[in-house]
Amino acid sequence: MKAKRQLTIIWVAVFAIGGPAYAQDAGVPWSSLSEEQQQVLGGFAENWDSLSPERQQRLSMGAERWSRMTPDQRDAAQARFKMWRELSDERRELIRERYEIYRDLPRAEQQRIRDNYRRFRQLRQDRRQQLRDRFRDMTPEQRRRLRDRLRDTRPRPATRD
Repeated sequence: MKAKRQLTIIWVAVFAIGGPAYAQDAGVPWSSLSEEQQQVLGGFAENWDSLSPERQQRLSMGAERWSRMTPDQRDAAQARFKMWRELSDERRELIRERYEIYRDLPRAEQQRIRDNYRRFRQLRQDRRQQLRDRFRDMTPEQRRRLRDRLRDTRPRPATRD
């Protein structure tokens, strides 16, 4: 059961958190993994050589990230993965598509989004809900106008990073 839990967390770290894709030709030999990585990835031991090099790389990086997490960070990652698994296939696909769009944005725009998210999270819970309700009740046209107005009032980066 513990190995299954650790595997779950690795998948969170690799896919939900989002990390760089490693498209390397050379795979990761099982023997090159640390003892802790091998323990975390134990469920893959028998099939390790049949995994694509990219998947081996992602899994080994996820196991490494897992080993550096504190118990609280591991619990939080597990909770995020549980929430991810409970989403519908359509919702997960939408999140993946939006992440791809976000990843293609200039760094300055990504930072602006992260800053806005942090400010939103710092609001009182009742204020956040009030803003969500107000946005939800808008017509598509009102939402478009709001997005356009917000886009027009923010500073624009001069170049793409």
